[in-house]
Amino acid sequence: MGHLGLTPQSVNQLGGFHTQGKTAPAARRLLEDALLLEEAGCFSLVLESVPARLAELISKKLSIPTIGIGAGRGCDGQVLVTNDMLGLFERFTPKFVKKYANFQADMRRAFAEYINDVQSRSFPAAEHSVEMDDSEWQAFQKDIEKK
Repeated sequence: MGHLGLTPQSVNQLGGFHTQGKTAPAARRLLEDALLLEEAGCFSLVLESVPARLAELISKKLSIPTIGIGAGRGCDGQVLVTNDMLGLFERFTPKFVKKYANFQADMRRAFAEYINDVQSRSFPAAEHSVEMDDSEWQAFQKDIEKK
């Protein structure tokens, strides 16, 4: 699977988290790269943070499916990072992300409650623990006393 446009592993080389292909030369380069990736044997191509009409044109030029992430409706499929979709962080949210939930606050509350319960020793309680039969425990204790 190929990946063009914003490639998070290359953000430092790209000058940060910026849309790719916004100028005519950059768009031409993305189209050429997409065609080369298809020719090289990619079975599909992710287009990330690419202008919508460029992604649609690339999708039409290729015979392999395209998957868009911040690349508009013209791709053959869509993907959205789960952590982005669920609002599991407080850092920057890309323009193309639609948050369907904001779990960050619930997670903070849950982690704080868990830490408090562990520190106060109210968790784990008996109902959260497993036990041995008393006879097995006694047999075990006799066994270790012999050694």
